[in-house]
Amino acid sequence: MGLDSFLDAIGTTSRSLSVVNRSAPDPVQRMLETTFADQPVDVDELSDDARGDDVVVLSEGTAEGREVVATSSLEDVMNTVLLVNSDLYKTGQTKLDEFELPSVLTRLDDVPFSLRGYPESDKEKLLLVAISRYIERHAWRAGDGRLRSSFQRLSRIKDERGTRAVYQKVASTDVQTHVYGIPDWTPPSNSDLLTHGGYTDEFYDSWFVVYTPPEGGPGESIESDGGTDEAAPGDGRGIDGATPGQPVALLALETEPKRWEGYWTFRPSLVADIDRYISRNM
Repeated sequence: MGLDSFLDAIGTTSRSLSVVNRSAPDPVQRMLETTFADQPVDVDELSDDARGDDVVVLSEGTAEGREVVATSSLEDVMNTVLLVNSDLYKTGQTKLDEFELPSVLTRLDDVPFSLRGYPESDKEKLLLVAISRYIERHAWRAGDGRLRSSFQRLSRIKDERGTRAVYQKVASTDVQTHVYGIPDWTPPSNSDLLTHGGYTDEFYDSWFVVYTPPEGGPGESIESDGGTDEAAPGDGRGIDGATPGQPVALLALETEPKRWEGYWTFRPSLVADIDRYISRNM
């Protein structure tokens, strides 16, 4: 059993992103369609007199028809994914305490993605970058619990100013902040980061950001190792559609050069199982 065994832990979904009453230029619609072109998420546009202009609606197919999962402004989607590149996150131009991700993106949880990196695509992998920052911000706002993050090479923390600032900020709280990667860099002796280095395929090929709350926090009463997930996010979510302290995990594996397979999830038992595997094996 390895991290790759968790890629089969989610089923199929039927979700759609609809741009409602679009007034933004045609290239914006094309960028959204291109971002999700090879993913199990349909993108379309429609008119609805009951809604304002430039609204993005995420819906999911159910036995009763399509159900609205989340809504966000098209401008927010443009400013976090469509009109930016990864340098926005690497250089720290987006501050952690100011970062918010539209709920139409965060609620694409439990959707299996197959994403290409640059130069094959300059937008697909950015979705994982944005979700990573979302989970890091989520952990920082919680102020306690545990965060486990992989970097392929630990030196990325040193080399990317924005990444370094984020992890210094998270580690300065009561969040246990564990970082994983090829051990080509050692944090300063006064750093609060807990480093884990290795040379196995899982250190080379994995991309995970896993937040678990402290014992007794949200989701802690949910069984793991195949238990149910009745505490999965729903009504009562806060900013970005996440309940404060809610367990959340991003897991992706580089299955071939610059090709990532993975998903993110709020399911407490699945987050707990991924966290446990990393703790025991990396």
